[in-house]
Amino acid sequence: MGQQTCLTNAQHLLFLFLLTNFPGSSLSEASSSRASELLYSLHEGLPRGVLIGNIVQDLQLGFLTDPPLSFSLASKGLSGKYVTLNNRTGVLSTSAEELDRENLCPQSLGLQDCVLLLDIIILPQEYFRLIKVKIAIIDVNDNSPQFPVSQIFISVPENAPVNTRLVIEHPAYDPDGGLNSVQTYKLVDYYGVFTLDVEENESGERTPYLIIMGLLDRETKAEYKTIIIAEDGGNPPLSGSATLSILISDVNDNCPQFKESQINVTLPGNSSTGATVTTVHAEDRDLGANAEITYSFSERVPQISKDQFHLDEDTGVIKLSKKIDGSTSPLHKLTVLANGQGCIPTVMTVFISIAKVTFRPPDVVPRYIANEDNGVVYLKELEPIHSPIAFFTIKDPEEKYKVDCYLEGDGPFRLSAYKPYTNEYLLETTNTLDYEIRQLYNIAVVAVSVDGLHVKKFLKVQILDENDNSPVFTQSTVEVTIEENNSPNAFLAKLYATDADSGDRGQVSYFLGSDAPSYFSLDRVTGILTVSTMLDREEKEKYRFTVKARDSGFPAKETVATVYITVLDKNDNSPRFISKDFSFFVPENFPGLGEIGVISVTDADAGQNGWIALSIINGSDIFVIDTGKGLLRAKVSLDREQQSSYTIWVEASDGGDPTLSSSAKITILLLDVNDNPPLVLFPQSNTSYLLVLPSTLPGSPVTEVYAVDKDTGMNAVIAYSIIGRRGPRPESFRIDPKTGNITLEEALMRTDCGLYRLLVKVSDHGYPEPLFTTVMVNLFVNDTVSNESYIESLLRKDPDINIEEKEPQIAIEPTQKKMETDSCVPTLVTLSILCLGSVVLVTLMGMYICIRKGKKEHRTNENLEVQIPLNGKIDFHLLEKKPIEISNI
Repeated sequence: MGQQTCLTNAQHLLFLFLLTNFPGSSLSEASSSRASELLYSLHEGLPRGVLIGNIVQDLQLGFLTDPPLSFSLASKGLSGKYVTLNNRTGVLSTSAEELDRENLCPQSLGLQDCVLLLDIIILPQEYFRLIKVKIAIIDVNDNSPQFPVSQIFISVPENAPVNTRLVIEHPAYDPDGGLNSVQTYKLVDYYGVFTLDVEENESGERTPYLIIMGLLDRETKAEYKTIIIAEDGGNPPLSGSATLSILISDVNDNCPQFKESQINVTLPGNSSTGATVTTVHAEDRDLGANAEITYSFSERVPQISKDQFHLDEDTGVIKLSKKIDGSTSPLHKLTVLANGQGCIPTVMTVFISIAKVTFRPPDVVPRYIANEDNGVVYLKELEPIHSPIAFFTIKDPEEKYKVDCYLEGDGPFRLSAYKPYTNEYLLETTNTLDYEIRQLYNIAVVAVSVDGLHVKKFLKVQILDENDNSPVFTQSTVEVTIEENNSPNAFLAKLYATDADSGDRGQVSYFLGSDAPSYFSLDRVTGILTVSTMLDREEKEKYRFTVKARDSGFPAKETVATVYITVLDKNDNSPRFISKDFSFFVPENFPGLGEIGVISVTDADAGQNGWIALSIINGSDIFVIDTGKGLLRAKVSLDREQQSSYTIWVEASDGGDPTLSSSAKITILLLDVNDNPPLVLFPQSNTSYLLVLPSTLPGSPVTEVYAVDKDTGMNAVIAYSIIGRRGPRPESFRIDPKTGNITLEEALMRTDCGLYRLLVKVSDHGYPEPLFTTVMVNLFVNDTVSNESYIESLLRKDPDINIEEKEPQIAIEPTQKKMETDSCVPTLVTLSILCLGSVVLVTLMGMYICIRKGKKEHRTNENLEVQIPLNGKIDFHLLEKKPIEISNI
C-alpha cells in the first residue's frame, strides 16, 4: 500500500501507446520482430523505489507463460543509472541515483523537453519483443536563479540621455525550464533615475536592460549601488540576487562606431591553426586618449567559440586558435564590442561558416593470430597475459598523413603501435580472462584520419570455458537442528553448491565425508541430508562432520563444507531422585526454618524440560522445600516428646509440556535432647508424710520416690539419692538409687520417734549435663498419729537441712544443725556407685536395659526407665501409681 501511494504522488501522467498491434492476447503469437513503445512521464527528484510503470500490465501481458517471461535493459549505460527493472515482474522503478533533469538533459536547460530513452528486451526467444520506453522528465522548480557573478558593474556616461537602454551583461541563469526559469528582474532601489526592462529573444532568453529615467551628474553622484533580483515563475517563486554597481563616467563628445553591423565569413575546414579569419574595425573621431579603442567578445559569445577563435583587443584581428575537426560546430556567431573611453560599447556581429572538406577515409586491415571465425575471435580463459590476438594495418588513401588508431570498448585488451613499422598495431590481452565473469567482449579498432574521419573495425572476442572452478557451497558451515526421538529417515537439510563452469564441468555431485556417522545419508544428486535412525539427545547432543561437492570435470574439483547438527531436547525423562526413601536425623528443638537436609534430584533433559520444581504432596504444613536448592526446612521448632518422627512425600515435576514427575518418601527422625528434667509423681507434695512404726524391722521398705522423664534413652534413666536429712537419727533410712525405694537401715528405738525429713534428688543421665529435680520425703516415726495438726505445723516450717552434695543447688535453707560426718559416708558410697554405673551405662547401652528390669519385691512389672514412644504422646498424669505397702501403718 505504501508503494502504491508513492506511485500516485510521483507519477504525474502515464501514457500507454502501442505502436504495433498484434493478433490475439497470447504473447506466444507475437513475432520477434514486433516492437512496442511505452510513454511515461515522471517528476524529477523522486527517491529510490518509486514505481514508473509495469511492463506486464501496460502491455496487457497478464497471462502465464512457460517458461516465464524475463525482462532486461538492452543497455545499462546512462539510463541504467536512473531506473531499475525487475527481471521477473517487469516492474520499472526509480533507482538509487536521483533523477535530476538538469544533469540528465543539460542541452535542454531552460527548455521543457527532457526524455529518458530505454530499450527493454522480453525473453525467452519464443516470446521475444523489443520495447521502446520513453520517460518524459517533468521539471520541478528545484533551482533558484543565480547570477554568474556576485557583483555586476555597469558604466553609464554622465551625458546619457533619458530612455537610454544599457544591457546588463551578466543576466541570471536558472537551469529549470519553462515558467520555472527566470521571468522577471527588479531593483531594490531605483533612486528615481533608473528602471529595468526585460527583452526576450527568439530562443526564449530574457535579458535585463537598465533604462535611464533621469539626468545624471557624475560630479553630484559618481556611483549608484543597489540589489538586482531575478525571480522565476515557479510556485512558490524562487529568486536570486547580486549587487549592481552603476558607475557614472565622464565622457567626451564622440564614441567608437563600426562602419558595418555584421560580417559574414566562410572558413575552409582544412584551415590551419593561427589562420586569420577576419578583422573588425571601428572609428572614433575624437583624438588622443578619448579615441583609443579596444575590442572584446561579448559575454554572450559561447565559451566553445571563444576557445575556437582569438580576437586581438588592439587590432581587432580574429584568428583560428584551435584545429578544426569533426566535432567542430559548422556555424559560429561572434558578438564583438568596440570599447572607447567613456563610451557605451558599440556592437558588431561576425558570422563564421566552416566549409566542409571531403577526404577519403582510412582502411583497417586485420590479420588474426588467434582462432577466428566470421569476425569472432576465440580465446581460452586460461590464456596467459599479453597473448597476441591480431595485427591491424591502417592504410591512408592520401598516403601523406599519419592516421591515429585506438581501441574502443571495455575488456582486458590493448592496442599498441608495433614498432618500427608505421601504421601497424598489435591487439593483445592485458589481464587474465575469466569465462565465469564474462563470456563475450565487443570491441572495435578505430582509425581517425587527419581530417577527423572515423573508421571502425568491429570484432567479438568469445571466451572458452575450462574446468578452473571448484564447486562452492552456498554455506561453508551448515547448522541443522532436529528434535530427538525423530522418525527414521528424517529430513535434515538440503545442501546446495554451485560451479561457475559450464557443461559437465559445472555438474555437481554430493558425498559424505569419512567422519560422518553411518546413520547419516546424503543424496548425491539432490544434496538432501537425512538420518536413518532415531537420535537421543541424552546419548549425544551435537554432531559434526564434513560433506563434499564434486564437479564432473577432468580432473574433478571438489570443495568441503562442515555440517553441525544439534539434537533438540524433548521432555522424555522424568525427574529422578537419588533415592526413593530419604531419612534425615534431626535433634529436637531444631530452630525453625533450619536446614534439615538436601533432597537431591536430577533430570536428564535440558532447558525448561530439565527444570525441577519440588513440592510436598501429603499436605504437611510443618515442612517447606526450597525448590531451587532442594533444601528441606521445618517452619517451627520440633519437639520429640510431641512427635518423634514425620513421614512426608515429595514430588519432583519438570518444566516440560506435558509435565513429567516422580515422588520420594522422606522420613524425619527426631533425636532426643535432654530438655526435660525428671517429673516426680510420688510423693505428690513436699508436705505429705507417712507413719513409720518403731517396730519396723531393719531392711523393710517404708516408702518410695517415683519419677518419670519425658526424654528417652540415657536422657530418661533416673537415679535417686538423699542429699539432705533431718530427724532424731536421720541416717536410719536409705534410698535405692535405681528404684527409689526407701528402706529402714537400723532398728528404731523409742528415743528415735519423731519427724524425719529426707531431701531426695531425682536426676537423669542426660548429656552433656544431667537434669534433676528434688522432693521432700516426710516420715513420722511413732506408734500412732495422735495430733495431726501438730505434725502439719512442723511440716509447714522450713527445714534446716545441710546439703550433702554441692550440685545441683537447691533452694532449701541449710539447717542450723549440721549432719554428723558419719551420716554422709553411706551417701557418698551410694553416689560413687551411681557415678560408676552411669559410666558403664553410657559405654554399654545394652546393660542399662537389664538395669531397668530391677524391681522392688512389692512392685512387679515397674521399670526404672520410662520410654516415650516415637509416634505417641504420654499424659504423665494418667500413669498408674501403685501403692506401696508399709508394714504396721
